[in-house]
Order: sequence, then structure tokens, then C-alpha cells
Amino acid sequence: MSMIRTRFAPSPTGYLHIGGARTALYSWLHTRRHGGRFVLRIEDTDRERSTPEAVNAILEGMSWLGLDYDEGPFYQTERFERYHEHLQHLLESGQAYYCYCTRERLERVRAEQQERKEKPRYDGRCRDLSGPPSDEVSDEPVVRFRTPLEGHVVINDGIRGKVKFDNSELDDLIIARSDGSPTYNFTVVIDDLEMGVTDVIRGDDHLNNTPRQVHLYHALGVEAPRFAHVPMILGEDGKRLSKRHGSVSVLQYRDEGYLPEALLNYLVRLGWSHGDQEVFSVDELIQLFDINDVNHSASTFNPSKLLWLNQQHIMGSDPAHIARHVAPFLSERGADPVSGPPLEEVVRAQQERAKTLVEMADNSLFFYKSPDSYDEKAAKKNLTADTAAILEHCAHCFAGLPSWDRESIHGVVNESAQTFEVKMGKVAQPLRVAVTGTTVSPPIDVTLELLGRDEVVSRVNAAVEWVRAKAA
Repeated sequence: MSMIRTRFAPSPTGYLHIGGARTALYSWLHTRRHGGRFVLRIEDTDRERSTPEAVNAILEGMSWLGLDYDEGPFYQTERFERYHEHLQHLLESGQAYYCYCTRERLERVRAEQQERKEKPRYDGRCRDLSGPPSDEVSDEPVVRFRTPLEGHVVINDGIRGKVKFDNSELDDLIIARSDGSPTYNFTVVIDDLEMGVTDVIRGDDHLNNTPRQVHLYHALGVEAPRFAHVPMILGEDGKRLSKRHGSVSVLQYRDEGYLPEALLNYLVRLGWSHGDQEVFSVDELIQLFDINDVNHSASTFNPSKLLWLNQQHIMGSDPAHIARHVAPFLSERGADPVSGPPLEEVVRAQQERAKTLVEMADNSLFFYKSPDSYDEKAAKKNLTADTAAILEHCAHCFAGLPSWDRESIHGVVNESAQTFEVKMGKVAQPLRVAVTGTTVSPPIDVTLELLGRDEVVSRVNAAVEWVRAKAA
């Protein structure tokens, strides 16, 4: 078996969406498992809708997901010369011909076919002509491919199994427009041929294009690659996933605080499974993924399941890895992750407590920024004249501790509770509100140890002053 070569070939008419990312992932995993080469090709021949911004969004999305490519990106707009050479070959060999039919004539033929309850298709008027017809002639002919009229094409699809198409159902495909520009079905065949693609993994919306492309391969004297058509993704309303379902851009998930490996884990499970296992590392996926095991029915996108998976990956990942991903969110919120406790240690304390990196950043801000106000409800209950004395006592004891560690901090909290004859929670919670501004943080000894002695004493004293100023 020759080396496997796959490709991901998005059109830069928008961002990298969820469906495209899953197709890219399936191709990437198939290639990585078999030690092949993964090619990125940008299909930018739609010059009106293709934008540099969309190209950048696709490249950025691929990079964030970690779907590295071995070759490319190649751009179709830089390959027109190659398309033209192959087009000339097909014309000279009689496997393509000029069609001079006007748009009006084609529309009339189509309407007549529909009236007769026939499948609308080109009627082959110019197929066997040696020059323009005598009437209804377009000054700008298109080029059509001469599709075999009889027989059939069988696709051994890697996901769907054997799919048969009758040639009588296919009409003569336009492979070059009137301005000479090549069409999608033609360029994709030339590209896959010249880039040595052995396995084409793509959405099942391309399935009906496949027999036409197989004919083109044969006309060019080569075998078609292997195909696998991935089923579509549906929204929870059962309709095809689209913008109306909310977050469909890969980069939007990044901005909402999802880990790339969590999104990959979720996407791969939209159509593929391995026993009852739900959580996979990327390395496990490379070992286990088999394109032939992908389900051929559509999958439903479930945001709650994705959120749960994200939480599992946050909990199970190396804190240093999470720290790299959460740092930008802290910076966006005006915090300097270098100015406080080691971010890796903060992550370790917060890993069990956050579903997204945004939530982790919001809940960890107090480690890097002193609270400029206290949550009203929390302060009303925990920052009172009674607790001010406890807080003042704690600050004094903290300042005199010979070492700053969890055990020593816990000892002060315990001793303060005994001194003031209250439960430990009546000491811990006022401390928490004093140093964080809210009632939410990791265990109080962990929180205070990470903040550092000087910062804790300063914040607790500030809270005592706030209570007294309010009382006055």
C-alpha cells in the first residue's frame, strides 16, 4: 500500500466552522495513524467571496486545534496554468467540448423537462457538433465534459459502503465557464491528482459530485482516490448546523474558554466511538481512530456534552498546559499573571472548580488583583462589626507566623475559632470575602498560601478598615 496522503480543502468564504473542523480532524487522524502526509489546500477560486481575513481565520483555527499540515497551504488561484493545460488535453482528446447554448435556451429546456416530470439536465445539443450551431448561439461558450451515456459508477465509500450511480442520471458537466475559469469539480480533480491524494475524506454533501469526478480521473488516465463521505452535523432542532445554532466558529469556542483538545475530543465523537470511552487524549485518538468505523447517519450537536468534556479535560490536564491557555484570559481582564503567585499553582487549586477557561480566569482574578469592592450580599453577612475583631486577630497572627504554609495558616484559623468561640466557617468565610471580594475560592488555607503573607495581611487589614469606616 502506497503512503496515504489526505487533504483538507476549505473555501475561504468564512471562518473555520465546526463541520469543516471535524472533516479536517478525521483526515488528520487517518493520516497520522498511518504515518502519511496531510495537505492543506485553500480553494479560493470564488474571488468575490474569498477574503484574506477568512484565509487567516482558517489558518488560525487549524493552528489552535493543533491540526498541523505537512504540505501547503496551496492556493487554487495560483494554479490556473495547470488547470488550463489539462483542459486543453481534454478538448484535444475529444473528452470535452465547447457548448454554445445561451442561458435562455438552457432555462427553456429545463422548464420543459420539469413540465414533463423529467430530471432537469443538459440535453446534449452541442455534444457532437464540430462547430457552433446555427441558432441561439452564445458568443462566450463554456466547456463541458463528455460524460459516458451508458453504464454506471460504483464508489466503495469508506463510510457508506458501496454506492452506485447510473451514468444516464448524470449530464455533461461544465468544467470551464464562459470566461475560461475552471469549475469546482474540475479543479478539485486536478489538484488531488497532482498533489498525490490517495484518500479523500469530505462532507457527504459532496457525494453526488463523486461519480462526475471519477469520470474525470479516468479521462485523465488515472485511478480515482479512495473516498469517505462524512455525514452532516445537525443542531438540536434536527436541522443542519448553522449560524442560528450559536457558536459554530472554531475560534469562537477558543474565545469562550474551551481547550482545543476538548473540542477535538467532542468533534471526533460526533460519528465515531470506541466502546464506552468518552474522554480521549489526542495521542489515543491517533492510535484508535479508524475512518471505516465512522457512523453513516447524521450526528446531533450537544453544547452541554461539549461543556462537560471541556471540564473533564481541564480537570485531567497538566496544570502547566492549562496555565498557557488561561494566561491570555487573565491578561484580557487586566491581570498580570507574572505579578502574583505561580499561575501553574493557581490552576492546580482551581482545576476541579471550572468548566471553562473563562470561568477559571474570572474566579482567579483575585490572585493577581486586590478586590476593589466586595460582593454586597457576601459583605453584609461576613464583613460586620463582629467579624472585624476576628479578622484583625487573624491578621496579627498571620504577621507573626514563623513560616507561611497551609498547616500554619490552618492553625491560625483553628486557634481564632477557639478564641472567639465560633465554628471555623465563621472565621474562614470572612477571611475569604476579605481577600477575594466574594464567597468563592479554593480552600482558605490554599487560597491564603498562594496569595502570600504580605498580600493577605494587607487585604485583611483593608477589610477591617472598610468595616469600621462603614460603621462610622
